[in-house]
Amino acid sequence: MTSIATSHWELVFWEHDGQVQAAVLGPEPKACPAPVPKDATFFGISFGLGTSMPHVPISRLVAGSAEIPDVTRHSVWLKGSAWHVPDYDNAESFVRRLVREGIVDCDPIVPAVLGGAAPNVSERTLQRRFVAATGLTRGAIRQIHRAREAAVLIQEGALAQDVVHRLGYFDQPHLARSLTRFIGRTATQLSAPDGAEPLSLLYKPSSHVPT
Repeated sequence: MTSIATSHWELVFWEHDGQVQAAVLGPEPKACPAPVPKDATFFGISFGLGTSMPHVPISRLVAGSAEIPDVTRHSVWLKGSAWHVPDYDNAESFVRRLVREGIVDCDPIVPAVLGGAAPNVSERTLQRRFVAATGLTRGAIRQIHRAREAAVLIQEGALAQDVVHRLGYFDQPHLARSLTRFIGRTATQLSAPDGAEPLSLLYKPSSHVPT
């Protein structure tokens, strides 16, 4: 499938041919092909911007991943402790425990800025903390978010010229370059998909992003 760009990191578990595996997937700064084994099943948790695993620097995960060893169908080892493999029923309690035990942390300045706050720090400090907490610059996060929103609008039937004005692109070539880079599709392909190669999960963004 085509894995579209994302500014979030994810904890993903999958089973294939009776083998269970897990990995931390870093943010993807551009669309790229991703292999999907036949008959594999996947479960993932996407973490909010600003959260990170301090013992796994997110800068090392951008456009990459870190495998988690010794995973079984029922347990996974994280920082020296055994955990039940999460599922749809216990994902929230799993994440709460990650936070309680300090495996996942959050730089509060990132969600604050994304929510519209103006912290009393220099622009240079703000940019440094964004990169340290997310692996990406504020500009890159904004561009990814805007491209994902544009793709959803076009899939819903919006005209490309309307998306240009609504989301603040310079012109249609600017929109086209953004879609190709971050979504891996043109506006025409999004408006009339042929189904030859699926996209990774594309949903309407709901969180705030920096302007």
